[in-house]
Amino acid sequence: MAEIQKARFNMVEQQVRPWNVSDEALLALLLSVPRDAFVPAGNEGMAFADIELPTACGERMLAPKVQAKLVQELRLQKTDRVLEIGTGTGYMTALLANLAERVVSLEQHAELVTQAQNNLAKVGIRNAQVRQGDGAKGAAVDGPYDAIVLAGSVAEVPQALLDQLQTGGRLVAIVGDEPIMRCELYTRTGTSTFTKATPWDCNAPRLHHFPTPSRFSF
Repeated sequence: MAEIQKARFNMVEQQVRPWNVSDEALLALLLSVPRDAFVPAGNEGMAFADIELPTACGERMLAPKVQAKLVQELRLQKTDRVLEIGTGTGYMTALLANLAERVVSLEQHAELVTQAQNNLAKVGIRNAQVRQGDGAKGAAVDGPYDAIVLAGSVAEVPQALLDQLQTGGRLVAIVGDEPIMRCELYTRTGTSTFTKATPWDCNAPRLHHFPTPSRFSF
C-alpha cells in the first residue's frame, strides 16, 4: 500500500503539477481516487506512469496528466451536469463525478461500458451513468450540460455537441491531426454564439465515428 501511495504522489508531483495543473481540489482527487483500480488486470504497476495504457477493444487510456488537464479546463462546480464522450475504463468519469453533480458518459464498446460500470461501483461512484452510445451525437435527452469533455481526439468538434451546452457551458476536446493537435475550449455565450480558446497542444488517440471534414474545395 505504501508503494502505491508513493507512486500516486509521484504521479501528481512529477507529471501532473508540472503540466500546469494547479486546481487543488483536482490534485487532491488524483491522490485519493485509485487509478490502479481502473487499469486492465495485470497493468496495475503501470497505472501511474506517464504513458497511454492499452485497454479492451483496442482502445487506450490517456496519460494521467492529459486527463487531469482536460478536467481542469472545465472549471467544474458541484452543481454542474457533465457529458463525457469516451468512457474507457471510467477513471476520468470518476474524477468528473467527484467534482460535479451528475455525469452522463457515453462509450461505444459494450465491453468497456460494463468494465467502467463495475469500476465506478467498486469505488463508490453513484452519480455517473455510463451507457453505450454514439459520442458524436451526444445525449441531448439529458442536456443541456454545463460541461462536455471528449476523452480522445477528433478532427473537428461537431455542432451537435456544442448545441447541447447551456449558456455559460464549456466544452473541451483535443482537435486536429498528427503531428500537431490542440486542446480547444469552447464556451457558449448565447443562443448561437461561442468563444474558442486553444490553451495547449497535445496528441491523443482518435475517438471513433466522428465526422472528418473534407480537405478538398471546389
